[in-house]
Amino acid sequence: MAAEDEVGSEEAIEAQDLYYISKSALEGIQSLLKEGKKDEAALKPLMDKIVDPTNVPDEEMMLPIDMRGVGQDFESVEDIVEALGVVGAAEAFVKAREYFDANKEGEPEDERPKPMTASEWKRTLEQDEEGEESLDLEGEDEEELMGEEEEEEDDDQEAEEPPTKKAKI
Repeated sequence: MAAEDEVGSEEAIEAQDLYYISKSALEGIQSLLKEGKKDEAALKPLMDKIVDPTNVPDEEMMLPIDMRGVGQDFESVEDIVEALGVVGAAEAFVKAREYFDANKEGEPEDERPKPMTASEWKRTLEQDEEGEESLDLEGEDEEELMGEEEEEEDDDQEAEEPPTKKAKI
């Protein structure tokens, strides 16, 4: 039975769609929305800190959210803002945090993602990007090498042809 619980917990963790957002931005958004201020101009500076984490000071805390709470699948945070607008996206991020807090899978507290500093989150994003780039570059390198080898073969053939032609004369 314990093994089944562990498998269930691992599946729940894998199913999470985690992202981290600025704690101060989230609190600001929550405050504005509670006051009924669904003003794009007021929300935009807070949303900028969510969309571009480089706008967040390194020492600021970042909170985990579960993007399943948004209710739709998006490729990126920018896509959420584009599809839902600033106000809709702000509401979506509040829902994503509420979904995370609800812990519907009953994940043990000590196993749940923890808040981290913006500096830690930026490093995580950079590592993820580097990993993706290295995978992309590996494929490109092979293609480039194949292209270069073909070019060298063409060059070799061209270089060999003139002497052959001269020999015929």
